[in-house]
Amino acid sequence: MALADTRYGNRRRKLMTELTGQRIDAIIVTHLTHVRYLTGFSGSNGGLLLRKDLSAVMATDGRYTTQIAEEVPDIEASLGRDVGPHLLGQVSQDLRVGYEADYVTVSQLERLEKAKPEGVTLVPVSGVIEKIRLVKDHVELQKLEEIAALANQALTDLVEAGEVAAGRTERQVAADLEYRMRMLGSERVSFDTIVASGENSAKPHHGADDRELRKGDLVTIDFGAHLRGFNSDCTRTFAIGEATDFAREIYDVVLRAQEAGVKAAVPGAKLVDVDAACRDIITEAGYGEYFVHSTGHGIGLDVHEGPSAAKTGKGELVEGMTLTIEPGIYVPGKGGVRIEDSLFITSGAPKIITAYPKELQVL
Repeated sequence: MALADTRYGNRRRKLMTELTGQRIDAIIVTHLTHVRYLTGFSGSNGGLLLRKDLSAVMATDGRYTTQIAEEVPDIEASLGRDVGPHLLGQVSQDLRVGYEADYVTVSQLERLEKAKPEGVTLVPVSGVIEKIRLVKDHVELQKLEEIAALANQALTDLVEAGEVAAGRTERQVAADLEYRMRMLGSERVSFDTIVASGENSAKPHHGADDRELRKGDLVTIDFGAHLRGFNSDCTRTFAIGEATDFAREIYDVVLRAQEAGVKAAVPGAKLVDVDAACRDIITEAGYGEYFVHSTGHGIGLDVHEGPSAAKTGKGELVEGMTLTIEPGIYVPGKGGVRIEDSLFITSGAPKIITAYPKELQVL
């Protein structure tokens, strides 16, 4: 069996071990991120039936006949467009079959209920695959590091080419950055690129519109690339032409908070304490009310996944987890700053994979 097949097989084994306590005989996985995680299949329509003896069946439609054979050679494939009911029809009687409660809609559940054989009991399953995904293996970490390097090279090229400058629109800057990521090999962006200038920089998820960058603006660029299923996520804030006293003040606070958060992100650290490491510095500087989101999140097959460093965060960091550290200050009508790195949690200090410089650059 190929190394990749072994890795996916080990994940499926972990899943069924976790489900043993719930007396589940099989599970139908239809959330595409989880299908990819457990099998390697990257098509837009697919499902997995996994039994407690680890035997499995894949389902997809005719568009992916060749692709599923190439990507999942170790699992039998069956053609059916509505993959959940199609797979459920292959389940024996008198079994407890799990389904992904967080991703199955009401109408999908109704179709599953109609398709189930007599004697089959559907059991909602929540958070189990997500728990397994929290700790990344070395292949996942390598792929995440590669896509982060690609994205950060695109930002470097964008800045060096003078494309973040007064007179250019937010939309133009975003388009040029996305073009550079694509030309370097990205399949797509991880999320809609944020270029937020001037008063727009006080909106954490502004987007990018036709406002022109002006001298004295703060400009926040939050961007990510996607390749082979994995995502990057990084944010940097620049000043255009000159940096005002206000810009330098809040940038210094956010940078100190961000560095404190990175320092706190070690194995055994409580996620609420990582959040507090950033939040306390911003609060002490008098800007606590302007830090309006959590400190960070995991990154992998999803650009936002567990763990969550927040005031309500639960659990502790473990070696092999990923985490972003992205505090911000957003003052309505004046502007804002966010600085974000993506980290690997190691046995010691975290490894930063978003290596673009963090000192304030005046462009």
